[in-house]
Amino acid sequence: MNKQSIHSVISLAGMLSGVEAVIDGGINKRTITLPVHGLSCASCVSKMEKGLLAVEGVAAAKVNLATERATIEYYETKVQPADLIKAINDLGYEVASETLTFPVEGMSCASCLNKVQKALSGADGVLSATVNFAAEQATVEFLPGIFNSNQVKETVENLGYVVPEILNGENPIEREKKCSDQALQSLQIKFFMGLSLVIPLLILAQWENLGLSLVIPLSSQTNFILQMLLQVPIQFWVGRQFFEGAWRALKHKTSDMNTLIAVGTGAAFVYSVLVTFVPSLFTAEGLTAEVYYDTAGVIIVLILLGRFLEMRAKGQTSEAIKKLIGLQPKTARVLNDNGEEKEIPVEDVAIGDLVMVRPGEKIPVDGVVRDGVSSVDEAMVTGESIPVTKHPGDEVIGVTINKTGSFTFEATKIGKDTMLSQIINMVQDAQGSKPPIARLADVISSYFVPVVMVIALITFAVWITFGPEPALTYALLNFVAVMIIACPCALGLATPTSIMVGLGKGAENGVLIRGGEALETAHKLNTIVLDKTGTITLGEPSVTDIVTRNGFSADVLLALAASAEKGSEHPLGEAIVKEALRREIELVTLKNFNAIPGYGISSEIDQKEILLGNRSLMDKRNISLGSLEDRATELALQGKTPMFIAEGTKLAGIIAVADTIKKSSPAAIKALQKLGLEVVMLTGDNRRTAEAIAKSVGVDRVVAEVLPDEKAAEISKLQQGGKIVGMVGDGINDA
Repeated sequence: MNKQSIHSVISLAGMLSGVEAVIDGGINKRTITLPVHGLSCASCVSKMEKGLLAVEGVAAAKVNLATERATIEYYETKVQPADLIKAINDLGYEVASETLTFPVEGMSCASCLNKVQKALSGADGVLSATVNFAAEQATVEFLPGIFNSNQVKETVENLGYVVPEILNGENPIEREKKCSDQALQSLQIKFFMGLSLVIPLLILAQWENLGLSLVIPLSSQTNFILQMLLQVPIQFWVGRQFFEGAWRALKHKTSDMNTLIAVGTGAAFVYSVLVTFVPSLFTAEGLTAEVYYDTAGVIIVLILLGRFLEMRAKGQTSEAIKKLIGLQPKTARVLNDNGEEKEIPVEDVAIGDLVMVRPGEKIPVDGVVRDGVSSVDEAMVTGESIPVTKHPGDEVIGVTINKTGSFTFEATKIGKDTMLSQIINMVQDAQGSKPPIARLADVISSYFVPVVMVIALITFAVWITFGPEPALTYALLNFVAVMIIACPCALGLATPTSIMVGLGKGAENGVLIRGGEALETAHKLNTIVLDKTGTITLGEPSVTDIVTRNGFSADVLLALAASAEKGSEHPLGEAIVKEALRREIELVTLKNFNAIPGYGISSEIDQKEILLGNRSLMDKRNISLGSLEDRATELALQGKTPMFIAEGTKLAGIIAVADTIKKSSPAAIKALQKLGLEVVMLTGDNRRTAEAIAKSVGVDRVVAEVLPDEKAAEISKLQQGGKIVGMVGDGINDA
């Protein structure tokens, strides 16, 4: 087993991060994912990764700037989480911990207190734990991504005590979103405040050139003082985070982009203040003192805009994961040994539990049907637009939707092992990957700041040694000039701005692009992989054919079927009702409606039984298909679902339903092929349907009946064959 195959999977119950032990070469290796605050640029990522790898016992370190998390593999015999947290703090960043206070019932003596405190203190992710026997409360300081309220409850209750309520156990995802929103709002306020100040600052800087001195004459010093008053809040409030970041870096004897911004703008500001109040220091024959308030202000506001765009992009990158987590049902209805139903949190479902699911509910975890028959909408996971009938022994997937009958299934996969958790893990790994240009930027940024500062110092030394008089003035001017020119406006803005523009342009055209790596490699594409459902097709079934027999007209057949399906939540029934309404066919009132799970429905009109369902229903009622048998087979081969209608024992006809092709799909595929791109259809739908759709739109290569994790493997196969692949899909399952 290779290292990749045993790499720990991030637990859904642990809300995107966690700790899990694996065995590597006989030594206990663990992986920990820590939420880190203070990351601002690529150089921060590079610095932290190098700093962590320098810690003895750390095998690997990967820092994700987008999600602000550090994933570290370490040998627990050599280093502990507390050491890793200290190393991160020593680098000038912060691993945020939280405090949770909760009641504990059932403690009767000091021994109970010690037992609870020891158990909590020894849990992964807990930094400290104290228990108050008199108040019957425990307080835990913990890392939110590793330890959570569910584990608190489990740890204490495993000792035989009771945790009736978690007082402040806020969802870590919601907490993170709240913090992210607050930080984004703060940046937005600072940017607009800075913008409102920098505009009049620029006007004052160009007062003479704009001819405003003819309207309102200002002396140089008055102009400079007004500029300074506008620049002070920009420098020390709007740009405060750059100076705080530079100070943190200085305390740890290092430098980053914040250092360059702070030194560059700070030097410009200090020099300008001296020019404003002591101009004689910088005036000489042929030399006029100028201020650089406007330069410093514009730099700070532009860099802040870059940070704002970057943070907004970060928020968007995590939306996919938040949406995926939002799909998970919060509770499950579990049957006890007496067959009684009990609603419990989905995290408490155990393997082997029998879970009841009613019509319209989401299936909480993966499992196998034990009792009952129903239709399940699996489009989110498999891409199958038509609900799949489930019988005892069939597998069901968590977060898919039960459409018709109730059934009971046995839980076989929970937590991180469910299909949803695997998809979440894949999306997270994709978001954490760096494009080649970003890896190059990491290397450059680690040298950029110190090199620029050395060049500025050399410039100062050369001018003060060999420059004309006044040497100090020229030396200071050129030192400041180097710092300002090298201040990384382009580095601070280029990546987030180009990504945002690219993503925005794509979104305008209905194309969702995952991130910078996709944009960077898009021009090299030679293969386009298309999902079927919702991409080539509309993603919802509609009536395609109506075949009549025994004197029934198409309108009568449709009226009977739509009347029977009126109020149905099944997509096939909804498609029939929609078609009847489109044709303005009047529905009739049917009596004695009865659902036949796995087969169809029956009802009555004028004391005659009306049957609507699949071929098995016709066979069950001994209704001969006659000449319609070949027609039904032909429709099925075209990827359509034939539904039979009978009045009593007399077959009335067939209504075929299918997910229909978008009108624009054939032309779009032809345009892609004209560009020299190979077009491949990759779908979770059945092969017969997929091949029928592919033939009608001009796609030559089809890969069908593929689940999301298998789709990734199919893409890898194409890449291994030398293909540069783009994947086009319409949903989070494709992502």
